[in-house]
Amino acid sequence: MKGKMMAMLLLTTALSVGCSNENADNTVQKTQETQETQESVDIKELVNDYTVRNEVAASASITSSELIVTDDDENVTTYDLPEDEFFVSIAPFVNTTHPCDIHSLTGCQGELVEEDFNVYIEDSEGNIILDEVKTTEANGFIDLWLPRDDRFTVTITQGTKETVSEITTFEGDNTCITTMRLE
Repeated sequence: MKGKMMAMLLLTTALSVGCSNENADNTVQKTQETQETQESVDIKELVNDYTVRNEVAASASITSSELIVTDDDENVTTYDLPEDEFFVSIAPFVNTTHPCDIHSLTGCQGELVEEDFNVYIEDSEGNIILDEVKTTEANGFIDLWLPRDDRFTVTITQGTKETVSEITTFEGDNTCITTMRLE
């Protein structure tokens, strides 16, 4: 009797260990699949797709280093941002704004929707990074990819109204700028 119980215990232990290894192998395989998926994703295109609502998710937010997407089942997928570029989204406003540090591609809403603005950006050495007309998206924001690890002077004008602000693109900096009031 003791021999049968010992055999059952050993068999159960062996099966448990086998399942644990299989689960570990599956986890490694899923991690590899996620990495391969990330490598094949055009992150700028994906960010734009969430902004213009070509892609939908329960939430999608973007920090200084990654895009974080949560689906309706609360599964979270993160994508690394380019090492040399920093995403920032700016919502110029006249009357209303909201406090924001980390831009939500699926939740932030600016006041001035689908309007044209002259956007002029210089880096810390006075080099012109951008000088063109940009249109805010349906969410009222202008999405930009700027060089990392620098300080920029951003000037936004519309007609006779203007706003100037300094932003930085260092690790941990804000990706959502909602403080640029046109006056």
